[in-house]
Amino acid sequence: MATSPDILRARLEDRADLLEATRLRYRALEKLLRAFFWKDRVRANLELLREVALAQPEVDATLESVARRAEAEGWPRGSAPMALLSEVERLREAVAWEVERRLIAKKKPELLGDALLKLEEEVLDAGPLLGRRLWAQAVEMLPRNLPELRAACVAAEVFERIFKRPTLAGALPFDAAEADEVRRALPVAETALEALWARLDRFDATGRVRAFLEKRARRAPVHPPRSGPELLLHADFWHDLARARLKALLEERLSPVVPREEEWPELLGWLVARESSAEARLPASEVLCEGRAGLLEVAAELAALSHARPQGAWSEEAAWVRLWTAAQRARAETGPDLERLRESLRLFIRLRGQGQTPARLFSEARGQLPRLPSGHVDDEVDDLPGLVQRAREAAGRPRAGRMSG
Repeated sequence: MATSPDILRARLEDRADLLEATRLRYRALEKLLRAFFWKDRVRANLELLREVALAQPEVDATLESVARRAEAEGWPRGSAPMALLSEVERLREAVAWEVERRLIAKKKPELLGDALLKLEEEVLDAGPLLGRRLWAQAVEMLPRNLPELRAACVAAEVFERIFKRPTLAGALPFDAAEADEVRRALPVAETALEALWARLDRFDATGRVRAFLEKRARRAPVHPPRSGPELLLHADFWHDLARARLKALLEERLSPVVPREEEWPELLGWLVARESSAEARLPASEVLCEGRAGLLEVAAELAALSHARPQGAWSEEAAWVRLWTAAQRARAETGPDLERLRESLRLFIRLRGQGQTPARLFSEARGQLPRLPSGHVDDEVDDLPGLVQRAREAAGRPRAGRMSG
């Protein structure tokens, strides 16, 4: 008994929609490739070309799968599904022939999807026939369906959502879950934007298009982005703003140590954890060695102690122990960041007796603090744990009156 057309159509399931969309795209693309000024036509429709190229592996697999099923089940040749399958196969061959004809490269890619992307490169390399305005060229070079553009926009959505809203002074702009989002979005945005700017360099030998867009990237977006260049500018703006906010935040909480950019993602979650518990430790990782993690912990403690005295229950003794423990962890470190920390501690030791120390740790009235586990430390010891001990001893001395100038 023959299978009805409706049943055959149902057996295609969602593949019918894919084949129908592919048929329409093939028709439009074949028309572009056959035009007299075909390069200009293709340049103006690179999104269509990329849609066909990126979908080609799935289309090829679908054509093969449906053809096998039709043969196995004996679908009638005159049925609508078979007619659709035949037309898509015919149009695919027509597009492949046109691409083969238009490609200049001597060694042409075997797969149609790769051949289409190669044709895109050749068309952009050739440049506009009579010259075009910079914005029009940018639109051609940055089709909206570039994978890198999509990745940059996903990351920018995270940055915009978190850093656009108002934040109380001194508070972190994100919670733990959002810090993790920012941590994952940062490398995605860096990689995607680098690839997009490199694409402009690749297809614009004059550099005018990049320079034109870089000037516009400094402006805050005022309208929802639609074209490829607008999406790039939107993503670039929010990425730059996020980096500026993160840099200021890290400087405030870790001064005088200067965190490296590759360390930023590792630090965000830890800073959130410190908001709820000062005992939170910074774990070592591939990016942060044990000593470097300890150095950043020392910096965080010192920066926190330079602010106003906290409200509620707070233990000065516990703060000193945390500072000394972190210094022990970082004692093998070297470099400019270590020297800046040592100088901060030396400055405190010198100014403590003059009543000029701004640190919150050192209240006016309290007894002598017990000695840290290191035991006696004489004035000559100048490593980080030794300086912490000397600073603590200075903190335990009675505060002298402010020197007159």
